[in-house]
Amino acid sequence: MVDAGRQCLGGLCGHFGILLLSCWYRVAGCKICERKTMGGWALLGGGIDVSVILCAYNEGDVIAEAIDRVNSVMGKTGWDYEIVVVDDGSLDDTRKKAIECMNGKNGDHLKVISHGRNVGKGGAIKTGFASARGDFIVVIDSDLDVNPCFIPDYVEALKTNDIAVASKWHPQSHTEVTMKRRILSFGFNSLSRLFTGIKLRDTQTGLKALRRQVLDKMSPKFSVNRYAFDLELIGACNHAGYRIVALPVDVSIKSMVSFKEIFRMTADMVKIAYRLRVLKYYQRS
Repeated sequence: MVDAGRQCLGGLCGHFGILLLSCWYRVAGCKICERKTMGGWALLGGGIDVSVILCAYNEGDVIAEAIDRVNSVMGKTGWDYEIVVVDDGSLDDTRKKAIECMNGKNGDHLKVISHGRNVGKGGAIKTGFASARGDFIVVIDSDLDVNPCFIPDYVEALKTNDIAVASKWHPQSHTEVTMKRRILSFGFNSLSRLFTGIKLRDTQTGLKALRRQVLDKMSPKFSVNRYAFDLELIGACNHAGYRIVALPVDVSIKSMVSFKEIFRMTADMVKIAYRLRVLKYYQRS
């Protein structure tokens, strides 16, 4: 009887978490475009196996290619999948280009969501989480900095882990990064490990895969909306006891982070550390 009550309570908590996360649609002024569906072989049986979230801000020049490359990789897996594009209030034609893809060869697996205003990478990922239907969730940058060819390996890693994250410092990674960006990355990750206790050497590279159960439980606790969201995600899940594995990645990063974003990320890092170490916020059931 007690076990039955616990299972019922657990189910209610999971549904409540999804409901809270879904509020992002209203907060960000989201518009969901029509989605075409297509059945396929199921990895776990029924529904969507893998949801790939592409968050984009002013990526009109590359969004169509990003969608095509992800679709090409996923189409070879035999899994039933969807690609969720979240246009984070772009000022260019990102949304238009993504919607055009829905009417092309990639349309059967594509969903496009638009924010009325820019809310940041973390906010866009939360919107993608709320819309994704897959048993496994993959988040990858849409700027083509990260090669999507590794996505199947990350999903396979979830057979024995809860989260798989890309690491520029993995010995098998192929990394092209400017020296200034490399120094900034090393400094931020060193401080992150010091402040949060995370053992991983890289939390910010734009490719991650997660089990849906992790998001159902943890996502209502996430509060960071911009670039430090990755740190909050990994830090919170690490302290909650989830199994996290670092995997190789093929990444080429030429853009620079502004000093304004560096300041924001540092401030968010301090807040995350306070919630982790003082409030024990993420560890609460």
